[in-house]
Amino acid sequence: MFVEICVHKILVPLGTKYSSKYFQRYILCIKNYFLSDISDYFCKMIVIENTIISEEVISVRFACNLKKCLGTCCVEGNAGAPLESNEISIIEDNIDEIKNYMQNDGILVIERIGVFDYDEDGNYVTPLINNKECAFTFFENGIAKCAIEKAYNDKKIDFKKPISCHLYPIRISKIKDFDAINYHKWEICDCALKKGEKQNIQLYKFLKEPLIRNYGIDWYNKLQKEIDSGKYELK
Repeated sequence: MFVEICVHKILVPLGTKYSSKYFQRYILCIKNYFLSDISDYFCKMIVIENTIISEEVISVRFACNLKKCLGTCCVEGNAGAPLESNEISIIEDNIDEIKNYMQNDGILVIERIGVFDYDEDGNYVTPLINNKECAFTFFENGIAKCAIEKAYNDKKIDFKKPISCHLYPIRISKIKDFDAINYHKWEICDCALKKGEKQNIQLYKFLKEPLIRNYGIDWYNKLQKEIDSGKYELK
């Protein structure tokens, strides 16, 4: 399903009387705005089941480049990684194994406040070490990595990592009964954009595994079918 939304940038105060000449100028102004750069006024999105997917998710080329970015997304930012409520109990149940891969400072944070914190909006997030890196971060050859994922890779636990981390740079927000799936652009990922362009990897393909993990293979196949329909002009 294809949705095209008009974003109005010119507003007329309600209840105000204008001459016909004013409205002619007004309509002409709108026309000129739209003809100048129509891409600024229309946002194309895809609707699959109960999800609304930004066109950037299928058009942006992206591939993580840890050797260049050094895992900075685990260190920078004003809050920890978003957590689902069920993920908190999973981390709590596996914390003894996860601690084996954590920094001492991270362990101290977990022991002091627990495995989760709150962001400024009151949402669950991972705790931070001194308002910097995620408490579950450890460093290997100068690259920030995830202790939860390391425990998973070593087959110590069966939980890979929080879905928000697995999906990044996709961010999901709730709109009533729908998930809004958007690309979150951050300058620290510029090297990933360059690598994605070079390898010609679209974001939704790079993140196929976490998207299927979150929504299932049938959902992903429906998304691919919609993309293959030819409705979208991919860069």
